[in-house]
Amino acid sequence: MSLVDLVPDAASLTSQLAEHDYLAEPGLATALFCAVRLPQPLLLEGEAGVGKTQAAKSLAQMLDTPLIRLQCFEGIDASEALYEWNYPRQLLGIRVAEAKGSDLAEDSLFSREYLIERPLLQALEHPGPRPAVLLIDEVDRADEEFEAFLFEMLAESAVTVPEIGTLTAKVPPVVILTSNRTRDLHDALKRRCLYHWIDYPDLEHATRIVRLRVPEAPPELTAQVASAVQRLRGIDVQKPPGVAEAIDWVHAAMLLGISTLDAATVEQTLGSVLKYREDQDLARAEGLAWVAGS
Repeated sequence: MSLVDLVPDAASLTSQLAEHDYLAEPGLATALFCAVRLPQPLLLEGEAGVGKTQAAKSLAQMLDTPLIRLQCFEGIDASEALYEWNYPRQLLGIRVAEAKGSDLAEDSLFSREYLIERPLLQALEHPGPRPAVLLIDEVDRADEEFEAFLFEMLAESAVTVPEIGTLTAKVPPVVILTSNRTRDLHDALKRRCLYHWIDYPDLEHATRIVRLRVPEAPPELTAQVASAVQRLRGIDVQKPPGVAEAIDWVHAAMLLGISTLDAATVEQTLGSVLKYREDQDLARAEGLAWVAGS
């Protein structure tokens, strides 16, 4: 089935994502639809825990295609993102040639035979028939030089390997970039991308998401946790909890046999949702019964 038939419109994409346990609000569904059908890279920004990475994972599941993930970090370079040469194999090739008394041309040492593909090249080389989903996760953690390195791939679905030449994707990947906005990204990067900001969901939507992701949990517990997370975001915590923390909280409660929140059970499980001591102190100052909504 072609992408046109599989994803005819944004509404169809929304319903199919829901079948893979991801509830996308209309704006996000439209952005993902455009990323798939144009195709054009999509930059997703938002606070940690709102579902940016999960959107790419669920999209790959929905398209029944590989998810290829590049986790960015400070100092990442081409050898970790695109390719590197297999030096041990090159050395072995030299020794074998010497043992045979034959010459080994330098060009042959830098051929595809000795190339190790990293995530970006893996995505570009994916044979199809459907495009791979390339997740460039937390691109804001990389430096500006790495952003500039991405320009060719984002604009042309191609990369240049100096020893080989320009490699162009036959089936361009669906590219999803995520950012937690730890720093501002360059305008040149944003210009090449579609853009969508994922905000914290409202209480009703958050409750639906948690119920979908933890269907075995009692409805009362999921509703209480979703409400508690929303209250905690209203106080001056360093790391406001997102949907991911709400899901973690419900899983922890289920593991401990907790079916409803009160001050005592919040105390037991507070580390599932607040990850700084100062944030936990703030919650205790407000009152753990207040957190539980009791």
